[in-house]
Amino acid sequence: MFDCSKDVRAYHDQDVTLPKSEQDAMRDRRDSNRTRLKNGLEKAGKPKPIEFVKQGSYAMKTMCRDPDNDYDIDDGVYFEKDDLVGDRGAEMTSLQVRQMVRDAVDDGKFKRAPEVRSNCVRIFYEKGYHVDLPVYRRVVTTSTFSEDVHYELAASSGWKRSDARDVSDWYEDERAASADGIQLRRINRDLKKYARSRYSWRSAILSGFGISVLITERFRVSDREDQALYDTMVAIRDRLDCNLVVAHPVTLGDTITNGSDDAKARCFREKLTEAIDTLDPLFDPNCTREKALNCWDKVFATTFFSERLEEEQRASVAAPAIIGSAALLGATSAAASAINSAGGGRHA
Repeated sequence: MFDCSKDVRAYHDQDVTLPKSEQDAMRDRRDSNRTRLKNGLEKAGKPKPIEFVKQGSYAMKTMCRDPDNDYDIDDGVYFEKDDLVGDRGAEMTSLQVRQMVRDAVDDGKFKRAPEVRSNCVRIFYEKGYHVDLPVYRRVVTTSTFSEDVHYELAASSGWKRSDARDVSDWYEDERAASADGIQLRRINRDLKKYARSRYSWRSAILSGFGISVLITERFRVSDREDQALYDTMVAIRDRLDCNLVVAHPVTLGDTITNGSDDAKARCFREKLTEAIDTLDPLFDPNCTREKALNCWDKVFATTFFSERLEEEQRASVAAPAIIGSAALLGATSAAASAINSAGGGRHA
């Protein structure tokens, strides 16, 4: 396979992963929403949250840069179950708690008001991204000899046993157990970027979480970044050829996909096959760097790779001129020194 390792790594670092400035901005928005929610709850005389827990791709650090700022930031809000009671002392329903959070975070400063969604409260921003606030309650059950603590999500179907930290912990465990957890996360971002590289794919293809699960199942490490990405693509495609079901990694019995012929998993498999076929010329012994980079451009629907080649070519043309100028300057200085040494210079 023609070696484009440095190019694939550069694409990840420059066009895939979020720059620090955007990461800092997201953290600031998250913190602002936390403050806004706490102030709103206090003003309304409602219970205080016991903690906030970042989750999803935001917590797993697998978010990808998006030209339209289509980011989904998840920040879980946790309450004590015993605090979630209505005016008459009855236990609050999952819908009532989501409505309480929505009302508290809506301080009138948003252009589009926050909304109650099936499993969260969504806050919209003008730039295109949104922040989701899933709401949980901490449930403590005691017996004579023990105390059990678990968490439940305020879902559309009612209170559902769940804790987002379980997913984040699972991902970190998988990374730690892999041959290279840092490269695994980079390849994870690359494949999520690929799945969103065409607007027409976005609603039809497997979710980012589903892709992350498949990455942990079939990641292939390599000293070459391009080889690791390609081999992982092939391994996941072959896995989906055998089975389109993707099990939820922490919720026993649940699946991320829908049935044995899930349309979104099938779509991801088809797109992986397209990418693998597009990269086939890289295995030709006569493959050139230009052809190889054009293939990677086609995979990610970008011009990043061919532009790197153009920059290299411009640099190679400019280099001799720079070297020539430096040599001429050096020769001129040497000649001037020789004249002065021979007494031929001007004297005041």
